[in-house]
Amino acid sequence: MTSPPTPTTPTIASAGTEPARGNPAPLHYPMPRQCPYAPPEEVTAVRAGGAVPRVTIWNGVRPWLFTRYEDARVVLSDPRFSADKSRPGYPLSSAVALAETAVTPTLLIMDNPEHDHYRRLVLGEFTVKRAESLRPAVRAVVDGCLDRMLQGPAPADLVTGLALPVALSVICEFLGVPFEDRELFRSLTHTMNAIGGTTETAAAARQELQEYLECLVAVREKHPQQDFISRMAVKHLGTGAMDHERLAAMALLLLTAGHDTTANMISLGVLTLLRHPAHFTALRDGDAPGLLAGTVEEMLRHLTIVQRGIRRIALEDVDVNGHLVRAGEGVIAAVNVANRDPRRFPSGEDFDPAERAHGHLAFGYGPHQCLGQSLARVELQEVYAAVARRIPTLRTAVPDTELRFKEDMAVYGVHELPVAW
Repeated sequence: MTSPPTPTTPTIASAGTEPARGNPAPLHYPMPRQCPYAPPEEVTAVRAGGAVPRVTIWNGVRPWLFTRYEDARVVLSDPRFSADKSRPGYPLSSAVALAETAVTPTLLIMDNPEHDHYRRLVLGEFTVKRAESLRPAVRAVVDGCLDRMLQGPAPADLVTGLALPVALSVICEFLGVPFEDRELFRSLTHTMNAIGGTTETAAAARQELQEYLECLVAVREKHPQQDFISRMAVKHLGTGAMDHERLAAMALLLLTAGHDTTANMISLGVLTLLRHPAHFTALRDGDAPGLLAGTVEEMLRHLTIVQRGIRRIALEDVDVNGHLVRAGEGVIAAVNVANRDPRRFPSGEDFDPAERAHGHLAFGYGPHQCLGQSLARVELQEVYAAVARRIPTLRTAVPDTELRFKEDMAVYGVHELPVAW
């Protein structure tokens, strides 16, 4: 295994450490939340004030913080902003984020033309039509998990009883990864996403999962089945459009991101519904056209579990709606705050499925927008509907003050969610 790179302090030019333009007292980002159901008040205040401040992050790099909806869209779509985390001065979210550069890179940290080449190879697997074709299988998984949870003791942990097994079952079935190895995937993903970890531990976990998936790719190449890895192996390995390492890296991204984000949205979303009983009851009755889909979109917008922003670095000078970002400067698009921008979402701070949440940034925006978003929507729709229908008396079994929220992880959620019925 190649030794992971050691984080270094960027040079003044690349880190952007000259006096901040219009920001004499830089904020330290990310800030702690005052309310577990809302972004930090300091970042919301930045958006309200209209400034684009420079913030200080964990390793001393000082990127620009964009909090407005339209600004975030520019940052995420302009090709002059790079997603390559190995570039000097890139505003890494933590030491563990550097581990992504220590092994075969995934789509998340590729720039064009490489990014578009590999994305085009798999894009047909992630259409709305294909996701809808999987809905009956997703529904069966959800019902099976609920059956087991309801037959067991109460209180129960909704995270381990429903959120994780649903998300892992669906993505494993889609990819063609053995579900019996789910504890390995869950554990390695946790190590890769724990903010307090080290580059070395995260890189070792990533390398272990990469090697596991490379072995699986080789098996599926010789003995293909009806799954994503098999289809990609048959279609692309022989032509040279993709090699074993790249296909394994693609599967790694889909496996880790595909289950971690969905599991967190399931548990945090159910908790949000329990805090808004009128909306929970409306889902149970389910007689309003488009209510379920609208509830999921509003949940994605309102919660936006990507809590540390989406980061980029400027390849050249870029004007972002009147704010100049110079070449070599890092930027952070605080999508959780941008998704509550009243200029785009008038009732942004409220959870209201009746409002149209179309165009939210929960799945990103631009060329790196989440590949698996259609499948994630199907999973969330099926889970929320089934929970409301089958457990109308569901309630949290502990006070909010006893819940452990995931401020220590790259993706927000709850570590456990004790529920009773």
